[in-house]
Amino acid sequence: MGPLQGVKVVELAGIGPGPFACMMLAELGAEVLRIDRPGGGLSFGPPELDLVNRGRRSVALDLKNPAAAGVVRRLVAQADVLVEGFRPGVAERLGLGPDDLQAINPKLVYGRMTGWGQDGPLAQAAGHDIDYIALSGALHLIGRAGGPPQVPANVLGDFAGGSLYLVIGVLAALHEAQRSGRGQIVDAAIVDGSAHLTTMMLGALAAGSWKQERGTNLLDTGAPFYDVYETSDGKHVAVGALEQPFYDELITKLGINAPDRNDPANWPELRKVLTETFLQRTQAEWTEEFDGSDACVAPVLSLAADHPHLVARGTFVEKDGVRQAAPAPRFSRTPTSLDRPPVRAGQHTREALAEWGITDIDDLLETGAAVQL
Repeated sequence: MGPLQGVKVVELAGIGPGPFACMMLAELGAEVLRIDRPGGGLSFGPPELDLVNRGRRSVALDLKNPAAAGVVRRLVAQADVLVEGFRPGVAERLGLGPDDLQAINPKLVYGRMTGWGQDGPLAQAAGHDIDYIALSGALHLIGRAGGPPQVPANVLGDFAGGSLYLVIGVLAALHEAQRSGRGQIVDAAIVDGSAHLTTMMLGALAAGSWKQERGTNLLDTGAPFYDVYETSDGKHVAVGALEQPFYDELITKLGINAPDRNDPANWPELRKVLTETFLQRTQAEWTEEFDGSDACVAPVLSLAADHPHLVARGTFVEKDGVRQAAPAPRFSRTPTSLDRPPVRAGQHTREALAEWGITDIDDLLETGAAVQL
């Protein structure tokens, strides 16, 4: 199942963006073997609910043990991709760096997931999503006029600027390796990816149509017709009526007399009218009012909500008793699937190593190089 069927990936387990990228590769059809440390790593709940670890089996190896590192080298000899998220230099000290592994498998695509990248003054510094998007300028974009930047959870940095760029890089390198017969290193840094995501705004800034001051631009709540508004029940709706026909429909549906929006001097008055109007009805009532219209109004829903459109598309699914997002994107001939739930570290050590042709499993378990849960 999935367009990557037949691709084999070895994942040296980390947290956050690396696992999310490997989850995506698994959902696209790749066989991903996750190498966990004995006992596992950081989790935000029970391992069986750590959804970014879904889709693959887990082998527990103590990579500080030379025999365990040797197992990884044997696995890599059969793999198309390796993904690691260590600080720069750690994989090399374990004997698992790109030079070590590409000497064994010249076609190996070696994916590296970090916050700051493999080089530069901050390469060895600790950091998290909020730090990377701060330095890239992406965090500066988010917030209201006169207020501080607002933190967008870790979706923008870790998963958009990190995981997705790693997956794009791995897929591009796999494609190139089919022609050249040679693998290469994919250096995916969250600071780079999140900076790249600001490309449209950088062009607008150069053109003079975007200002550095947050909350003053067309798409950052500066414009009252692109903002969120509270409803009478304390919930919110999102308004994105940018184009004139959509805005005209918004005003008609609301039944209001609005000042000319093309003059920014009128924006404070327009915002006041919109605020007062949306407060007159509940979110459900406004949702019904705008259902099927082109006014570009949508309810701001909680996580994994049951909206008719989401239900019709199967955007969220129940799998193993857990509500979760279905794989994306979708394919017409090679559909993706959720075939494996999240697992505990080392749950598949014996069976997975055997399937990958490792024969000295008993010795590895007896010496502690490998652990079977």
